[in-house]
Amino acid sequence: MNVKKFLAMGLAAVMAAAVLSGCGGNAVKDGGSSDKGKIVVGLDDNFPPMGFKDENNEIVGFDIDLAKEAAKRMGREVEFKAIDWSSKEAELKSGRVDVLWNGLDITEKRKENMLFSDPYMDNRQILFVKKGTTGITDEKSLAGKVVGTQSAGTAEEYMDKSDFFKKQVKEVKKYPDYVAAFMDLENGRVDAIVGDEITGRYYMSKHPDTIEAVDTAIGEISMFGIAFRKDDQKLRDEVQKVLNDMREDGTMAKISEKWFGKNITK
Repeated sequence: MNVKKFLAMGLAAVMAAAVLSGCGGNAVKDGGSSDKGKIVVGLDDNFPPMGFKDENNEIVGFDIDLAKEAAKRMGREVEFKAIDWSSKEAELKSGRVDVLWNGLDITEKRKENMLFSDPYMDNRQILFVKKGTTGITDEKSLAGKVVGTQSAGTAEEYMDKSDFFKKQVKEVKKYPDYVAAFMDLENGRVDAIVGDEITGRYYMSKHPDTIEAVDTAIGEISMFGIAFRKDDQKLRDEVQKVLNDMREDGTMAKISEKWFGKNITK
């Protein structure tokens, strides 16, 4: 191989490396383990009240307020990036986002590919009734009642597998969304709703005179956490420290009360 050809190949390799390094995600370049870089938060922007677009097309929500306060205390910028939630692990691993912070359940399977914060909130299914209702206190008290829930949700999955709901509950009505279910509850068409605590309490905070919660879990309880890349222990620990501080000084409780009318954080 002649020298000119060798040098040309070397120059091409250097240029290719430069191009590739410039094609990386903004999250890796500006966030991640960098002490003061921007943190890019990946989320589903249609998940009220955790993260969603308001009437001004601004992303708002409980997790948004939590992340903003954490970033402020860390002295960092934060960017909220709507992603295809079904591809969330690939978005994180590729570096297009630094964290997944949007009501994400901690599971053993996910722990294999992601690093999690400590749990900051339980993800429960609980009962909601029309204000002033008596006699509905737990799952067994639903015998003979008409119960509503959202289709294709965790509560529906639990009730479909339960002999009690199949044999002793008068009827299970399934709705396309919780708004429709709660409207029927307010109008007396169902006796109770079994649904996501976070969604139900958010709706209840907007209708405090008509809906109340029965603070009893139905089915299994999962936990929400913030997910990081497996090798980003530094960022995980930095975020965890400020979350601990926010829990201890009451800031997390205040944000919860704003969105749910009650402190439901861990």
